[in-house]
Amino acid sequence: MDRNSESVVVIGGGVIGIACAHYLNKAGYSVTVLESGNLAAACSYGNCGYICPSHVLPLATPGALREGMMSLFDPSAAFRIKPRLEAPFIRWLWQFAKRCSTRQMLETAEHLNTILESSAAEYRRLLVDEINGTEYRQSGLFYAFQTTKAAEEFSVNTRTVAAQLGVRSSWIDGSDLRDFDKALKPDLAGGVLFPDDASLRPDRLTEQWVAMLKDRAVVFREGVRFLGAIRSGRQITAIETSEGLMEADHIVLAAGAISGRMARHFGAALPVEPGKGYSITLDRPAQSPRVPMLFSEHHVGITPFDSGFRVGSMMEFIGFNTSIPRRRLDQLRASVSHYLTDDLPKSNVEQWYGWRPMTWDSLPIIGAMPGTDNVCLATGHNMLGLTLAPATGKLVAECVQGKTPHIDPTPYSAARFC
Repeated sequence: MDRNSESVVVIGGGVIGIACAHYLNKAGYSVTVLESGNLAAACSYGNCGYICPSHVLPLATPGALREGMMSLFDPSAAFRIKPRLEAPFIRWLWQFAKRCSTRQMLETAEHLNTILESSAAEYRRLLVDEINGTEYRQSGLFYAFQTTKAAEEFSVNTRTVAAQLGVRSSWIDGSDLRDFDKALKPDLAGGVLFPDDASLRPDRLTEQWVAMLKDRAVVFREGVRFLGAIRSGRQITAIETSEGLMEADHIVLAAGAISGRMARHFGAALPVEPGKGYSITLDRPAQSPRVPMLFSEHHVGITPFDSGFRVGSMMEFIGFNTSIPRRRLDQLRASVSHYLTDDLPKSNVEQWYGWRPMTWDSLPIIGAMPGTDNVCLATGHNMLGLTLAPATGKLVAECVQGKTPHIDPTPYSAARFC
């Protein structure tokens, strides 16, 4: 069959689905993207906009299990697990706990490093040659610490990662912080700068990317819900949607945190749990930081955009909860106050929550769906969906074409769960 006559339906209109559409379109396929709500309105919208190849350490670290267990008794914990008597969630937690070891952490870091480097390189090309107006800045990502103990614990992992994977970083002592960024309080212990990281405004990226793809004949359909799949042997011949049947030669499932639910319609089980996060976007403080920052002692990040200022994070395993508690937004503000000299403005505040698609091993799920010959997966990106979008889209296009992938896809295959 002539590839130009082959069709692909991408289920999910977040940044991952958009990236898949981009590379499939470049490969010559006729691409339609379905989104049940509005394009790029979930985790692709309200995140802090980091492109962070330095972020090689998984959520499952030796200290994460203890922190998670302590959160059972503290509803205000930034990293919180709420008990749920649901078999898939219990199994997810058990598998996550098994991976909270130094050996597993370093093994996962190697796999993350490979796809992170691929994606960062692809972004550098995309944001120069094809996509403009994203507020992209290659200014690094800075981790600031209140206490010497926290800084030392972080530095141990940083040195390990630097030795094993070559991730560049530099320590800035507390006495030098004001020279580095005058927005930081002078009594902090210090911080670590990862100079190869970058940032952009995620909604600007997706707006510009979608506009470009529409000009290239990619079809985007909002408000269309996926309802089921029609199978003939190992082939999915059509999908059922809220607007009727849609036939396609290939299907890509890129629906973020709800991909696990959708995969059941294809006869597959994916361990994807929603990890809820929050953000607020507001005017920049009078003394605004000049670079994006993470305050890991409080699990909070900040990004000074050209057009505003975002504070975000938290990690709640509380199911598909849709509330935005005032106490969580107040907690974001209070956390930032420990690090920045100026109070955050109270004007033009936009509130947001989203469900990150969390896997128990912190690795994305990319490649063929088990039991089918024409369905490809692109989900489970944990907290790195924005960062990993280009490499994911490229791998998906290679999978659909049957081409040799540009990096080894084995660590990200859904076959690891079978």
